[in-house]
Amino acid sequence: MVIRGLWVCKIRLVKHFGLAQLLSFLVFACLFAALFIDYIELWVTSLKMNGVGGSQGGILPQSVPPTRPEEYLLMPSPLVCQRAKPFLITMVTSAPANQKARQAIRDTWGGEVQVRGYRIMTLFMVGQVSDPVLTKQLTDEAREHADLVQGRFLDSYANLTLKTLSMLAWARRFCPEARFLAKVDDDVMFNPSALLQYINVNWGAPEQELEEIYLGRVHLRVAPDHNPTSKHFFSKDAFPGAVFPDYCSGTAYVLSRPAVLKLSLAAAATPLPKPLPPEDVFVGLCAHTAGVAPTHSPLFSGGPPVPYARCCYQAMVSVHHTKPEEMLHYWADMHSKAPCSWVGVRTSLGICKFRALVGHVLWPVF
Repeated sequence: MVIRGLWVCKIRLVKHFGLAQLLSFLVFACLFAALFIDYIELWVTSLKMNGVGGSQGGILPQSVPPTRPEEYLLMPSPLVCQRAKPFLITMVTSAPANQKARQAIRDTWGGEVQVRGYRIMTLFMVGQVSDPVLTKQLTDEAREHADLVQGRFLDSYANLTLKTLSMLAWARRFCPEARFLAKVDDDVMFNPSALLQYINVNWGAPEQELEEIYLGRVHLRVAPDHNPTSKHFFSKDAFPGAVFPDYCSGTAYVLSRPAVLKLSLAAAATPLPKPLPPEDVFVGLCAHTAGVAPTHSPLFSGGPPVPYARCCYQAMVSVHHTKPEEMLHYWADMHSKAPCSWVGVRTSLGICKFRALVGHVLWPVF
């Protein structure tokens, strides 16, 4: 009955406007949607976020236990941030063996120290390893680059939450001057320039008084995985709710200085369940407890892979699933010519996102 009604409506539209006019209208509508696809995504996501994962406003401690340099096996000088005075510190969570990925980041976006007039610093967060050869390689790498922070926990997928907590503690203690902290995975193409532009457009000049910002690609209405054999297992005792509060994808998210402090306070007051929850879920729960709501940005990828296009990548803040050799190639190509025009960026971004969506839908078929 519904299909028949749609056909009747279509026939009436064709008779009233004519086939040529109707096709022209549809083409115009598609072009308009492509030009503003990120705004459309933001609007749709914001509608879905209403009433989901609101502030819990739990009771937080007044202070966080102090973090000492000896709690880290490797780290730059404790005075590194006092000397550099970074506006944005990016901490890349990396597996110890991923030396190639870390070097690709150093040779591309992680090597930038001055962006749009602001000081940027990039460090890598790793855990302990049992292999003595890899341990020595990490020590040599830290001595050469002075950009590794190694916490006292076994580096494993199950301990990603400990890695994030260690990262937050280090940034809070040794880099309180930074106005923003970005947590980024080592297979992510990150764009500090696009991030600072996005902050400027949405929150005014970055020098203004900071709000509690928790920014990234927001996951909505995610149900806990109660399968004990799953790597995303979350016990009912640890979280009895039907869906998690909204949270940002762990591939890349950004916290303002006030948000870092509030999340650290909430984490200190939150018992860690066993097994440990996924790190992005735990950060989301801490933000929920602290009353810090996530903010969705369509310029963070955390779902379908975004195919490369120069103008598209100039606008994106983060792109997941990027191999080291791809990162080197993409970064060089992005900076091989002048920045894209407004129309070029809008068109390329729309095509990128459409291709990513189509690829995500068709991937199971092929």
